[in-house]
Amino acid sequence: MTFEDIKQDGHLWAVHYADEELNELDRVFTQWNDAAWLLNFFRDNFNDLESYFKITKLDEAVYDTMEDSDELECLILDINPEANLDELFRPLESGRATEMKLGKEKARLKDRPNHASWLRIYAIKLNPGIYVVTGGAIKLTRTMQEREHTLKELVKMEKVRQYLVANNVIDDDSFTDFIKEKG
Repeated sequence: MTFEDIKQDGHLWAVHYADEELNELDRVFTQWNDAAWLLNFFRDNFNDLESYFKITKLDEAVYDTMEDSDELECLILDINPEANLDELFRPLESGRATEMKLGKEKARLKDRPNHASWLRIYAIKLNPGIYVVTGGAIKLTRTMQEREHTLKELVKMEKVRQYLVANNVIDDDSFTDFIKEKG
């Protein structure tokens, strides 16, 4: 596992798993903009789409996903120096009220018309404004544990978190030191 500095400013990183062609941020946005991949995904998960979101037209789900993907990508990759990733990322656990070291976070669109956005970007928070993206998913159920593809993202988040802890990374300074040592 390696880490790529997405915006070249040390604020947004993405995990690049050894068995993957792309880093995790590029991978999810590539999938979410691939109409054939999305069509297959929504066919495979049609019951969740229909029961949770009341959507029965696959083309509508594909279109909404691609539209949301573009907007979320623009928000995450905002190159404005005042861009604040803390406004986008929130604790994964909805009841968590306090900060924790290497907290698990999620990013999603808030004000989406017609239905809530099902796109999620998952990350580890190193410090305020500094995140390591571990993956992303289309979440069509209430909890991540309900489906294999979202459960896989939970496992990846924990794997990255444990990898960082094992390498004495507890914040952005120790992460920077770790990256320099590996490079």
